[in-house]
Amino acid sequence: MPTFSDDAAPGASMAGSNSRKPVVGMKIRVALVSALLAVSGCTTFSGKGPTVAATPASTPPAGGKVVTKSIISAMGGGLIGGSIGNGLSDTEKRSALEAEYKALEYNTSGQKVTWKGDQASRYGEVVPAQPYRVGSQDCRQYTQTVFAGGASVTAHGTACRNADGSWTPLT
Repeated sequence: MPTFSDDAAPGASMAGSNSRKPVVGMKIRVALVSALLAVSGCTTFSGKGPTVAATPASTPPAGGKVVTKSIISAMGGGLIGGSIGNGLSDTEKRSALEAEYKALEYNTSGQKVTWKGDQASRYGEVVPAQPYRVGSQDCRQYTQTVFAGGASVTAHGTACRNADGSWTPLT
């Protein structure tokens, strides 16, 4: 039975014995494949992006307006601050912005939050998409639709949640 020694001097010929080169090469390949698999865990091929389960930060308020001014002001007007808010009163814009916050913070994907305007013909809804993570921040896409006098206008946006619970729109 042949014996193998690992005591060969560096640079010495290993002719006639099992070479360790294939083992080292295999270890490098395994390490590379492992690294690629670890990185690909953050990637999707469906084009929809990574998702996380919708986990509300807290229980939604029961019909009350618990949203603080500082959290609403951090949203910088949200989608309603854009052209879809033209023609709405300040009170209606505030209701629409609160709906944006509630949809982003508390609702699951596709679950809409509605708001009512000063007049029965003006109202709207906000629908959040599936939350996803960018670095250590939770983000969501969402839509805000305003109905006024039988016509509707829809805007799409993305917002990310800050550590203090406020949401910052990216678009």
